[in-house]
Amino acid sequence: MTFSRCVTAALVLLGSALTAAAQSTPSAPDDGLNLRFANGIAAIVEDKVITVDDIRREIAPYIPQLQRDARNEREFNQQLAQLQDDIIQNLIDRVLIVKEFRKDEKKQIPPAFIDQQIADIQASEFDNDRSKFLAYLRARGTTLREYRREVEEDIIYGYMRQQQRKSQSIVSPVRIENFYNENKDRFYQEDSVHLRLIQLNRGPDESETQLLTKAREIIGRFNRGEKFEDLAREYSQDSRRAKGGDWGWQKRSDLRKDFSDPLFELKAGEISEPVITPEGCFLLFAEERKYAGIQPIDEVRDEIERILIQQMARVSQDRWLERLRRNGYVKHY
Repeated sequence: MTFSRCVTAALVLLGSALTAAAQSTPSAPDDGLNLRFANGIAAIVEDKVITVDDIRREIAPYIPQLQRDARNEREFNQQLAQLQDDIIQNLIDRVLIVKEFRKDEKKQIPPAFIDQQIADIQASEFDNDRSKFLAYLRARGTTLREYRREVEEDIIYGYMRQQQRKSQSIVSPVRIENFYNENKDRFYQEDSVHLRLIQLNRGPDESETQLLTKAREIIGRFNRGEKFEDLAREYSQDSRRAKGGDWGWQKRSDLRKDFSDPLFELKAGEISEPVITPEGCFLLFAEERKYAGIQPIDEVRDEIERILIQQMARVSQDRWLERLRRNGYVKHY
């Protein structure tokens, strides 16, 4: 992948984060930051000062979720303090990562990428009204040049983190097999059925006998060789009709008992007897079956590979960040 394409991918990933931050104007909540950092400074990294306002601006989008999740004020304050610490570390890392990027003078973020990102923020967050956007910058005490630099650094940060993740993308078959053998319990699966279903709703004056007659006609057509999915498209009266009545893989615990009992008696390719409920009549079809037990390695190989790549990327990224922190100038307050 070319450098420009990598930056484009990073730009897409960062878009939502940047626009969320754009709407988060500084405020002065009782968050303890003024007491914690009496001079308004949280850290100095290289020649960059990280202020209390920087932290508040980053925290603001997360506050509503914290308020929803916290069970009481004490828990909220604990989570807020942890979030503050995480954001301070992220802001420090961002400065160090940007410094690392700028060591290679050949690497430059194309100005058009930055312009487009700012235009996207202005369109999505400020109704494409430049006066609103500029008013937001004034409220922050930020010039357009300073904001443009922030956006550029956000793109750099995303690009460099993404490159670190991509550097760990090959997992040996032996490592996959070792992980499987050491974590077999993780791949235990319950009985499951790939379910297709035909739902016949009960009409205002329709008797149970009439519903059963219609269901028997459908079963007869199925037994004469017609595909269940085609019959579902013709007869079913539920939301999956257009998909041939496909409800995907279902475990016994996913279904109510009057459905799970007849369904799990079926072998792959079999259709159930009509299931009568107050809502109507249902025909269940077991397209495929998976029986309880440890999944074979071939079925979970891709999943294991993803797990190991994530683990390797996390370790590699942590080591990389530790090196940057060790070699950079950081002063905490």
